[in-house]
Amino acid sequence: MADTKLIDLAIEASQHAYVPYSHFPVGAALVTKDGHVFQGCNVENASFGLTNCAERTAIFKAVSEGYRDFADLVIYGETDKPISPCGACRQVMSEFFNQDLPVTLVAKDKSTVVMTVRELLPYSFTDLT
Repeated sequence: MADTKLIDLAIEASQHAYVPYSHFPVGAALVTKDGHVFQGCNVENASFGLTNCAERTAIFKAVSEGYRDFADLVIYGETDKPISPCGACRQVMSEFFNQDLPVTLVAKDKSTVVMTVRELLPYSFTDLT
């Protein structure tokens, strides 16, 4: 499980979410193998298809800065049970992460579920190559 610092960073990131339509803030904290942390929040758009999720924001920030080796991802949502990433985010995780990378899903009471990328997206495109 991710340490409490990463959970707190994901919660902090959710406070920067731009969610005027859903009012559903989500935050993510992605840590690289060398210890750099990238935070992400969801950013909505009136054209919902142009919305970007918190975990993709964190991943894209890291990749755009040249990072490709990741150690952990934490996703926080103001949900009763630990939040679950959408299908698009699962595919992006599969593209950039080791399939055994832990992903910690966090609820508003800080309860967690830890899954691997492979568990979140079994039989992904990456499994076909």
